[in-house]
Amino acid sequence: MKAIVVKELGAPEVMQLQEVGKPEIAPHQMLIQVKAISVNFADIKARQGQYHGAEAGTAFTPGLDCAGEIIEVGSKVTKFKAGQRVMAFPKNGSYAEYVAADEALTYAVPDELDIETAAASLTVGITAYNVIQKMARLAPGETILIHAAAGGIGSTAIQLARLFGAGKIIGTVGSDEKKEAAKGFGADHVINYVSSDFVDEVKQLTGGKGADVILDTVAGENFEKSMNCLAPFGRIVSFGHGNTGSVPGTLTTADLHSSCRSVLGYSTGTYRKQRPEFLQEAAAKITELMLEKKLEMSISKRFPLAEAAQAHAHIESRKSIGKILLMP
Repeated sequence: MKAIVVKELGAPEVMQLQEVGKPEIAPHQMLIQVKAISVNFADIKARQGQYHGAEAGTAFTPGLDCAGEIIEVGSKVTKFKAGQRVMAFPKNGSYAEYVAADEALTYAVPDELDIETAAASLTVGITAYNVIQKMARLAPGETILIHAAAGGIGSTAIQLARLFGAGKIIGTVGSDEKKEAAKGFGADHVINYVSSDFVDEVKQLTGGKGADVILDTVAGENFEKSMNCLAPFGRIVSFGHGNTGSVPGTLTTADLHSSCRSVLGYSTGTYRKQRPEFLQEAAAKITELMLEKKLEMSISKRFPLAEAAQAHAHIESRKSIGKILLMP
């Protein structure tokens, strides 16, 4: 089969399409023929050696998730059968024509759902659902501030926040083009953080109170500024920092106790490795919402698998909106 292989860390060009052997499956795994692959910012950081254990000198295939058709099932697999369409977090990278995936990290794709939408939805859907519902516990009527609002997770989070009853949805983006995109996804107000101070604008939009929930994928100074516009009893969810490479943000206990505010951490990658069963609810709910046409995946570009380097370069240009797919 063909797969993208990274033998040395660095620029997009280090990703090379090569002939490799098909993966062998364990008893609890399935062999999946890949139909579409989601490109996530974590893939870029893995290529650079900055995500979940990628190391110089160790060849690997990047990619968190994909969707396709089961070709073979292991002897201990009980929920799936050959010929079934699924989306999955494969064991050893998704930038390939075939992958092996554990049953616990594989999810059925209903016939009514197209395979590209399924591929685009897995990481961003699970992450957005869990940070809003499980971590922040957004309550109806609350104001939510979503950073990177035009990206894959941001565009999904905006839609979910609306479905879960947010009273006001505020997004931040880095350009006026992305500002229009975030509004198109359903944000009530979108702030270009390059030309405006989002702290001041959030306070103005909330009558000085601040946002009840903030989704922060940027860390560093952005996290510290976000704390300055987090309302009393508010919750800020810190996630995705392995994806951005930002320096950590800092705070003191005085920022929390008297204001009854909370800082929560989340990583889909950590749950995949340590508590995979936790992801089942989010995957099922996201699939249900897509079938009901209440949630849409914004796929802005598709690249052949051989052009993985071009896909990464496009995302690194900071011009990408929504999701990018690779097609084997």
